[in-house]
Amino acid sequence: MSELTDLSLRDLSAGIAARRFSPIDVVEAHLARIAALEPRLHAFVHVHAAEAKLAAEAADKAIRAGHGLGPLHGIPIALKDLVEFKGHVTTRGCAVNRERVSTYTATLAQKLLGAGMIVLGKTHTVEFAYGAWGTNEHMGTPWNPWDMKTPRTPGGSSSGSAVAVAARMAPCAIGTDTGGSVRIPASWCGITGLKTSVGRISTYGVLPLSPTLDTPGPFARSVEDCAILLEILQGSDPNDLLTATLPPSNPMPTLKRGVKGLKLARLPDAERNEFDPEVLAAFDQSLKALADMGAEIVELAPGGRTLRESGDLVGRIISAESYPDLAGLVDNDTLPLDQAVRARVRAGASISSRQYRDVLAAREKAKVEFAARIDGIDAVLTPSTMTPAIPLDMVDQASTPAFSTRWANYLDLCGLSLPNGMTKGGLPLSLMISCRSGDEAMALRIGWALESVTDWQNKAPSL
Repeated sequence: MSELTDLSLRDLSAGIAARRFSPIDVVEAHLARIAALEPRLHAFVHVHAAEAKLAAEAADKAIRAGHGLGPLHGIPIALKDLVEFKGHVTTRGCAVNRERVSTYTATLAQKLLGAGMIVLGKTHTVEFAYGAWGTNEHMGTPWNPWDMKTPRTPGGSSSGSAVAVAARMAPCAIGTDTGGSVRIPASWCGITGLKTSVGRISTYGVLPLSPTLDTPGPFARSVEDCAILLEILQGSDPNDLLTATLPPSNPMPTLKRGVKGLKLARLPDAERNEFDPEVLAAFDQSLKALADMGAEIVELAPGGRTLRESGDLVGRIISAESYPDLAGLVDNDTLPLDQAVRARVRAGASISSRQYRDVLAAREKAKVEFAARIDGIDAVLTPSTMTPAIPLDMVDQASTPAFSTRWANYLDLCGLSLPNGMTKGGLPLSLMISCRSGDEAMALRIGWALESVTDWQNKAPSL
């Protein structure tokens, strides 16, 4: 049954439908893997083992009786510990909230349950989801499973979700992305992560960091699995008016159409010096593979802010929007908060309403200018992270690895990160495909094409 933890969502669904195995088998296999690995990897805040087993039994009976809820019925998933789940603790990554019990269930979780998926538990996050290294001073930092000797950055803030999927403790998981919090952990943990457009998936019941920028999204081990989850998670929600701004996305009809005839803009040469040589080597190989399949690769036209400049402005938006919500916690020095996160949130206290307004106005102008720069371009290609995962003892908490991702949040893009290579030392590398707001289908299409001619998505850490 341990082999069940290696299967994709598509294969799990097909196996259950053909009765080669049952939801009970699938859930028990993942729970057994959690029991074996969790003491070391620390991906989960809470594991809902008893409930998951009951749900699996119910799913098995319903499916055998002809009352299946769809292709994902009986398949497990993990939730980032920002997602409200009625009757369960939701800490927001903060030790102060260890006993905080949700009184309602987030819309996205309701959609997953409505599709028959089974929640395995809640996964660790950086405190308040404000940090890209993946560390948490009081709740603990998940262990990146690609190096079992040296503790390395798992990526944040959705650290536990990414580690759980990479380590085969869950076939998929939910994260959130405000400045890179899906794409960075996907990159460093060697899995696939989809940063959705603002309004694509409801944030109702997802504890906020920056309402302007927050976007939930799935982690999985393949592009197709992310597309399957997107179909379930998206949709209009009266509790989140932003979901009414985007028409539904149907990625499946175009997923396997290939990239021939597409025009893809690559990272400008002037920005390449920000990235590690091995990251760039894998990036260049990805560009070649896409070009060999018929895509036209061009350099992104000059203009606009640099990656770092855009990232700095995203940081200002996050701090300005998070401080009013969290001031009662971060300004109380007696509370056990992550000191690095406390400083990030407190920075919002010095941002005036006029400065905040000016940053948002500049962002709107930048979005219009960028739209002109990518006129006729189907996607922008960059590495997901500037380096492979680094040892935790090398982390500078006053810095951020999110400059490679924040620019896309600043410009209101969607994006997909997927594995595209390995370092000589055996650490995963990743490509980021960024597309216009609402065009997740294009990002997934390009990602599937690259995945179809490589094997990186099938690599797994040795545990």
